[in-house]
Amino acid sequence: MDFNLENAVRYHYDQFPPDNINYEFFIQELISATETLARFDQMIKSLHNSELLLAPLRSQEAVLSSRIEGTISTIDEILQYEADSDGDLPENTRADVVETILYQRALKNAQFALEDGYNFSLSFIRQMHQQLLFFGRGAAKSPGEFKKEQNFLADRAAKKIQFIPISPEKLNDGLNELINYIENNNSPALIKTALAHVEFEALHPFKDGNGRIGRMIIMLLLWKFGVLSQPHFYISGYFEEHKDEYIEAMRNVSQNNDWNGWIKFFLTAVTQQATRNLETSERIRSLYEEMKTVFTDLLSSKWSVVILDFIFTNPVFRNNKFVKTTQIPAATVTGIIKKLTDRGYLVQKEVAAGRRPALYSFEPLIRLVRV
Repeated sequence: MDFNLENAVRYHYDQFPPDNINYEFFIQELISATETLARFDQMIKSLHNSELLLAPLRSQEAVLSSRIEGTISTIDEILQYEADSDGDLPENTRADVVETILYQRALKNAQFALEDGYNFSLSFIRQMHQQLLFFGRGAAKSPGEFKKEQNFLADRAAKKIQFIPISPEKLNDGLNELINYIENNNSPALIKTALAHVEFEALHPFKDGNGRIGRMIIMLLLWKFGVLSQPHFYISGYFEEHKDEYIEAMRNVSQNNDWNGWIKFFLTAVTQQATRNLETSERIRSLYEEMKTVFTDLLSSKWSVVILDFIFTNPVFRNNKFVKTTQIPAATVTGIIKKLTDRGYLVQKEVAAGRRPALYSFEPLIRLVRV
């Protein structure tokens, strides 16, 4: 397929990091983003088990970040995969679901690795990429390896090249400059994160998967720079809803040297998404507190909180996983599930068949994060 190069924007050689940052242009957006992120972080810290909140938000992020790249999957598909997964990716799993699952897995592993003390480095980024693409359609696209040929971003429907990233010959210098900026620049954390993200996307260092890795980097850097107490902030919802504006703001950096316009867009995205995440988090927490009372009264069991925590972190499950994870006797679990199903808190998605246990979903939670 021949592509039109006429209006292609080329990488901004020798312009990073920029020296024309005008803080007055986006000071209000910076204040708002800082305050809203702090409230979101406090919400996470206030939970006795942060996975109650983060597990459903992480699934939502994986679906939305992959959707930006044209990969279509649903929260329900991802949660059902998790319910059936023993760590392997079955050959018959739909390709779009595989890619979303790999995004979710790579993100989770990166978050835990940084919490365990791994350094943010080029080798760390390559490891994230290797995990993102190691199976399925991505396996043939050099997982874990930086590009050796010129790549480009195109509107395939219109057969137009939109952006030409840095050349492979200059990539190593560009990546080292980016890491040096991340490690040594003294700009405010949100500004550094904004510029690191757009620079990574402009370098486009991999054959495939750059957008997904770039969005992972946002949350990892916000944690590394101390904005967040845990590396958990999911921004892809705003980018997916404003995809054209997102792409154009990044193109304008190279085309018009408009770093300030990009920063303003990024800070607005952070504020809007943090507000949305906070609202979702509050609804999840309220549901949890409501269900704590319901489960205690309905089940009259010493395991009520254990049961509740399992269902919140595994809102789609088979009862054998319920037994294995909670260590509650199988006969007791059967009675618990029947009570919750009879009252409408659980919905049976699949009946038991042979050795395959029944599949249940906790719809009150899934409704809060379904996109």
